[in-house]
Amino acid sequence: MTPEQTTSPRRRLISGPGILLVWLYGVMVVGAVSRSAYQISTEFDRAPLAYSLSALAGVVYGFITYTLVRGGERARRAAVVCCAAELLGVLVVGAWTLADPGAFPDATVWSDFGMGYLFIPVLLPVTALYWLVRGSAANRRAVAA
Repeated sequence: MTPEQTTSPRRRLISGPGILLVWLYGVMVVGAVSRSAYQISTEFDRAPLAYSLSALAGVVYGFITYTLVRGGERARRAAVVCCAAELLGVLVVGAWTLADPGAFPDATVWSDFGMGYLFIPVLLPVTALYWLVRGSAANRRAVAA
C-alpha cells in the first residue's frame, strides 16, 4: 500500500461536509464541557444527574471530534459506534425529560432533544452517521474497483 492510499481515508473523513462536522462537534465539546464543569463545581447538589449527563455528552463529543480528525477506517468505526451511542442518549434523555420533567431540575445538553442547543444534539449524530456510513460505502466501492 502506498502512503497516499493509507492517508487518503483519513483525509476523506474531514473533507467537505466532514470539516463542518468536526467544527460543530468542537463547538459542542466546548459548550458541554464548560457548562458542565461550571455547574458541577458550583451547584452539583442541585441537579447531579443533569450535570453528569452534560459532562458525559462533552466527553462523547470530544471523542467523536478526535476520531473524525484522526481518520482511517478504525477511527471511522469508532466514530460510528460513538455517534450511535450519542443518538441513543439524546433520544432516551430527550424522551425522559419530556415524560418526567421533575427528574431533571436543570437542563442537560440532551434535554428536550437538545432544544437548548437549537436541536444540534439530535441532528449532529444523524448527520455524522450518514456521513460516516456513506463514506465507508464509497471506500468499499473504490477498493473493489
